[in-house]
Amino acid sequence: MNERIRELAVEAGAVVYEFSESMGYGTLDFDVDRFAKLIVEECIKEAGKDENGPAYEAVARIARHFGVE
Repeated sequence: MNERIRELAVEAGAVVYEFSESMGYGTLDFDVDRFAKLIVEECIKEAGKDENGPAYEAVARIARHFGVE
């Protein structure tokens, strides 16, 4: 799994158990809405780095659609 996705999952309340060759996730306090918002924010941040690029308006529409500032 991508390290950044793992970090966002932990930020949203997941507990990561690392085993010898794999990872497991505990979700007792996992906030699915928070996790989704963090992923959308991360995508917007990456896609919106070029304010003059053709993706900028799409980034703004995505942000509005998901209610992310």
